[in-house]
Amino acid sequence: MASEGGDRAVAAAQASADDLARITGIDTHDVAVVLGSGWAPAVDLLGDAHADASVSDVAGFAAPTVPGHAGRVLSIDAGGTRALVFVGRTHLYEGRGADAVVHPVRTAAAAGCRTVILTNGCGGLRPEWAPGTPVLVRDHINMTGQTPLHGATFVDLTDLYSPRLRALCREVDPTLDQGVYVQLPGPQYETPAEIHMLRTLGGDLVGMSTALEAIAAREAGLEILGISLVTNQAAGMSGQPISHEEVLEAGRNAAQRMGGLLGEVLRRM
Repeated sequence: MASEGGDRAVAAAQASADDLARITGIDTHDVAVVLGSGWAPAVDLLGDAHADASVSDVAGFAAPTVPGHAGRVLSIDAGGTRALVFVGRTHLYEGRGADAVVHPVRTAAAAGCRTVILTNGCGGLRPEWAPGTPVLVRDHINMTGQTPLHGATFVDLTDLYSPRLRALCREVDPTLDQGVYVQLPGPQYETPAEIHMLRTLGGDLVGMSTALEAIAAREAGLEILGISLVTNQAAGMSGQPISHEEVLEAGRNAAQRMGGLLGEVLRRM
């Protein structure tokens, strides 16, 4: 059911998509990629960039405020696949609301994308996943207490994270494992007791992004692939404190593998 807030969000996304078409010189794109914490170094391996702009130059966007989120948007040719790549994202804890968090996804849909790849840096809840391990998201638990949906908008989230795209990733890299991602609002990291609770609930990965974007992507009719990069073991598992610099360092160390994986998946699309 349509609502005033939902109509505003759709109109804002269309305005941003129109501005991106002007900036990039490309009317429509095929797939969108959102690069999360630690993933920025992988962008150079995705394909040939035909346009590279600051998101703050695009109508309806504001620059991210978090270190490691560059606030860029690129138009990339990945072997014939036109990819709209957002380097960095807005997080719920920045205080702009759920609509701002999912605005890039809605913009991608308005720009013609039928697929979105959501990446993140996260804490790993399984001891066998060392920092630098990529994991496919097979489902999520939204613990933010919020939704990007407006009004009586009932959206089925069964198979939210595409089995087809996960299978494609495992063709590229058969060693990839899968897990359930838990989104918390942040910005504080979790306590050991909270991690124990999340493991009991069935969580395998924990972070501060992705779930709300996936919900908005499903509402827009996009096929969704989620890939987490385990950047640290979750609180209480390693005996060491957690820092954002640790997250970024894990991303830098894994950039070659992450960029190669994403680039090959884009080309196969």
